[in-house]
Amino acid sequence: MHREFVFTDQDFQKIRTLIRQHAGIAMADSKQELVYSRLARRLRATGIKTFAEYLDLLQRGHEDEWEAFVNSLTTNLTSFFREAHHFDLLAAHLRQLGKTRTIYLWCSACSTGEEAYSMAITAVETFGGFDHPVRIVASDLDSHVLATAKAGRYKADAVEKLGQARMERFFTADGAGYYKVRPELQRCIEFKRINLLDAQYPLRDRLDAIFCRNVMIYFDKETQLAILKKFAPLLHPDGLLFAGHSESFYHAAAYFRLRGQTVYERV
Repeated sequence: MHREFVFTDQDFQKIRTLIRQHAGIAMADSKQELVYSRLARRLRATGIKTFAEYLDLLQRGHEDEWEAFVNSLTTNLTSFFREAHHFDLLAAHLRQLGKTRTIYLWCSACSTGEEAYSMAITAVETFGGFDHPVRIVASDLDSHVLATAKAGRYKADAVEKLGQARMERFFTADGAGYYKVRPELQRCIEFKRINLLDAQYPLRDRLDAIFCRNVMIYFDKETQLAILKKFAPLLHPDGLLFAGHSESFYHAAAYFRLRGQTVYERV
């Protein structure tokens, strides 16, 4: 196969090490072509001629390029109300908590924002209006998708799947085939860049639920356990952890037990 840039197995192994150290992502051998195609764009953008030079730039601590490197290798696949049963369970949890105090939720890998806005819509519908007690922190490692999430602007076909009533209540059409999230829905969400590998998370308040869905599949079991160990004390005793449909945390039984339907509670 002809490649624009020389890409050796040694280059790939270095990249695997760097992305695991910086973002916790475990890259399988089968990802070699994906890594090449995504990072070749960075070589073109920077004018660098070889992967060896590019990796040297990273290892010298070039902060902007580190961010671009991580953004290039992270996958962001999401949609509104993905795994819809979780939002029914969230609504039941919110009703049980009631309006006696502020309710804090964390969307820990919010990608382009659809999950966080689905949580906010659930809060509005559960409490019957925008004047509800729910506050959401929505975070991601990828700064590019965070910018999209903050903007809250989505293609019509993504929003139209929500149905006419939700479209009219929570979005405005911009006339260019896009819909914008209404500011009154955005008000309860604070967007932040957070790396799940960080020793501590910049969260001020005890949480009632954490959504960490379809993220742990990119980490090895050791990294998963380290993250889950940090999650547990952040939650209220009756707090919930929502996982992805293909994720299982049986190896973290000291911290979480399965409640059902990929929802966990603190031990």
